[in-house]
Amino acid sequence: MTAPVAFAQNASQVQKLFEAGQYQRVVESAQPDGDPAVLYAAAQSHQKLGETDRAVETYGALASRDEGNAWHFIGLSGQQLLGNDLNAAVESARRAVELGPDMAEAHYQLGLVLAKREEWASAAAEFDKVTELNPSNAYAYYYGGLMHYRANRPDQMAIHFDRFLKLAPDAPERPEVMSIMRTVRGR
Repeated sequence: MTAPVAFAQNASQVQKLFEAGQYQRVVESAQPDGDPAVLYAAAQSHQKLGETDRAVETYGALASRDEGNAWHFIGLSGQQLLGNDLNAAVESARRAVELGPDMAEAHYQLGLVLAKREEWASAAAEFDKVTELNPSNAYAYYYGGLMHYRANRPDQMAIHFDRFLKLAPDAPERPEVMSIMRTVRGR
């Protein structure tokens, strides 16, 4: 019974490291056959560190899982997104959502792909779903805020950015978010 709690704490701790911009520590905590949520955070950390090949490799560890597992399609979508194959990436992310409709990471991946495709309102809806499923995911609020901003919903953007700043006070994006908020509130 204690294993799931430790499992959740580990993924939660890694998420907090990611939100604090401690990408190298996230990468170091990931094991290829370990917690898929930690691997997902590690792949994103590699991206933040500019290590695209390592990110593709880490997404590959997820993609190597069984095709009946949503993580397979999340990993595949991550690889396809990095390869700029947006049509395949969105199909894979949608398949992940079908397999894991209550899985925040599946919606998060779909949101990332839709954002890259500049489908702002649809991307915002996916990030909103992530915040519903996992209210402690700071980056869902960050990206949701950006998507609402681009979809011309500054009211929703402000709500999301305020929550992001509360959840991830040490995030590297903090100055950017504060600047956007000052600009929007100054209107």
